[in-house]
Amino acid sequence: MTLMNLKIILPFEVFAEKTGVSRIVAESKEGSFGLLPHRLDCVAALTPGILIYENEAEGEVYVAVDEGVLVKTGLEVLVSVRNAIVGADLGQLREEVEREFQNLDEREQSVRSVMAKMESGFIRRFAEFHHE
Repeated sequence: MTLMNLKIILPFEVFAEKTGVSRIVAESKEGSFGLLPHRLDCVAALTPGILIYENEAEGEVYVAVDEGVLVKTGLEVLVSVRNAIVGADLGQLREEVEREFQNLDEREQSVRSVMAKMESGFIRRFAEFHHE
């Protein structure tokens, strides 16, 4: 039996590399779609959602993914997303995603605060320069 290789990459690391993958289900703007080893090559824009893959070693695995791209060439499937979280079951995955989004919200607020300070400092210096 011919099986696929799956690689999930994030902006700064390889999240997962799996061999012996028999099927993959992902989500695009048009809805969910499945990949089997003999499907034609394709490229798809992924929306935030649940990516499911199945292999003999782990069974069915759920991965919450952010938006990104999926590319299938032959038996190689590359998924490039901004963020990913793996979970043993959907309930656990939901809790992990909620926790991660809460952390992201706190970090985003911190970044916005720093950016606001930088922008106000820039405007103040620019105004001082303009008056000279």
